[in-house]
Amino acid sequence: MPAKLDLGGVIVATTLPFRPDDSAPAGLAVDYERYAAHCAWLVDNGCRGVGPNGSLGEYSSLTDEERRRVVRTAVEAVGDRALVVAGVHGVGWHQARGWAEAAAEDGADGVLLLPPTLYRANREEVLTHYRKVDEVGLPIMMYNNPIDTKVDLTPDLIAELAELENVVAVKEFSLDARRVREIRDRSDIAVIAGADDLLFEALVAGATGWFAGYPNAFPREAVRLYELLAAERVAEARTLFEEMAPVFSWDSKTEFVQAIKYSIDVTGESTGGPTRPPRGPLTEAQRAVIRRDTERALAAGAALRTASR
Repeated sequence: MPAKLDLGGVIVATTLPFRPDDSAPAGLAVDYERYAAHCAWLVDNGCRGVGPNGSLGEYSSLTDEERRRVVRTAVEAVGDRALVVAGVHGVGWHQARGWAEAAAEDGADGVLLLPPTLYRANREEVLTHYRKVDEVGLPIMMYNNPIDTKVDLTPDLIAELAELENVVAVKEFSLDARRVREIRDRSDIAVIAGADDLLFEALVAGATGWFAGYPNAFPREAVRLYELLAAERVAEARTLFEEMAPVFSWDSKTEFVQAIKYSIDVTGESTGGPTRPPRGPLTEAQRAVIRRDTERALAAGAALRTASR
């Protein structure tokens, strides 16, 4: 497979539905049938691809067997209609490389890769981590999230990593909108918007794709928003974004997985459901705010679809 991979468009870091099962970890079994349906639904509504085991989602609460089957399910669900960019995060490069090798065997088009997790790795450790996974041969989207990982892929470090043969993009989640321009000034690597509530700023600054969380609940609206920004129809995009930004802001909160899943349930179009530990349930106050914000976004999407007829 060629190293270069166009990651433009909306690729969704997919949520994972569970079903009650006393024999499963924490009494919740992965519902692969509903997960496959969710992946297909996202693609049917215009998303460019799906990201199983992505970002800081629920991959860490899965068994090794479950984690691998999730990738296989996504690949089978979307076929050749969309990209599959599998999360291969690991504590060390040996785990991450193993997951990347499994992703290649299971048909993924590329991988999403955090720096070493669980502690603040130094520069040489980060470089070694990416070099070792680069040897697998799949296109790599690096993931910069210094808020949660405490490792900052600074623009100068990204420029050095971009020299690796298979590193093609970076998902930027530093929450500093200036980073998009700084990265583009230092290298020709693709910058992918990572924070949903900074999408507007990131795309205007030159990001070329969106590896997203909240489009799990609003794929049609998300794709339309991306298309408007890509076409530089900024005024129209701003109108839609302002209505969706309140719910998108949950993507940067601690309870982002629970919030996205609850928004999916509020829309009634796919399956959100519960989360495995360590993630616990939302409070009633949080649910009330998320419902309000979700309904506001749904109304904006409905108005947009009516206006475009």
